[in-house]
Amino acid sequence: MTEYALITGASAGLGAEFAHQLAAKGLNLVLVARREDALSKLAEHLKEKYQIEIHTLACDLSKPEAPVHIFDHCQTLNLKISWLINNAGGAGHDLIADRNWADHAAFFQLMMTSIAHLCHLFIPDMVAAKKGHVINIASVAGRIARAGGCNYGPTKTYVVALSEELALTYASSGVKVCALCPGYTHTDFHETAGLMEMKQKTPSWLWYSAETVVREGIDAVQRGKSVYVSGKLYRLVDPILQSVWTRRFFKIPARI
Repeated sequence: MTEYALITGASAGLGAEFAHQLAAKGLNLVLVARREDALSKLAEHLKEKYQIEIHTLACDLSKPEAPVHIFDHCQTLNLKISWLINNAGGAGHDLIADRNWADHAAFFQLMMTSIAHLCHLFIPDMVAAKKGHVINIASVAGRIARAGGCNYGPTKTYVVALSEELALTYASSGVKVCALCPGYTHTDFHETAGLMEMKQKTPSWLWYSAETVVREGIDAVQRGKSVYVSGKLYRLVDPILQSVWTRRFFKIPARI
């Protein structure tokens, strides 16, 4: 049976870069995102460049029914998913300042529940096949608490914890799971989230390309890394952030 990589949030940014790099490795693709027009354009380009099979599915992972819809779509077409890239995400709202709970619930669905649900649906077939790769996109923001909106970082912390347990649980089955933790990355994320002013004020040496993040992530999961911090700078800093001796110095309370 032909093997496929399923990529969520595939229409732009890291998702589109994963599509390019996995297609270059000869994998067929299932591309999922909300923007059908962007998916179709990307799929057409990749088909022509790499001569692979590509299926697209417009789907909003902030909706509770989305993961089952994706799984049923793959089952109906008899697509064997050997790579699962849980990349869909967003910036989120301020947990306390923003008073519409429905917005927060949709954000949690997108950032945490949909990832757990897709793992729940697709990993059993990987275990049965005794091989598979899962990359869950987390963030350096999930590696240490910081003052802020109290939403984005905590959701990424969950993704890291989930990935570590899945990796430990299924290591002997041939299924490899990795939480990929990028720092600042050049994608359209900040523009879409209205964070361009913040980006422009951030030193350029803190930023890495999407190509670097994705290449390192693919290599990390293939090497069996359960958590991988992308970017040399962030890998140097991460042990300091995690140390019981120094961690407290990076937890700076906000002034309200």
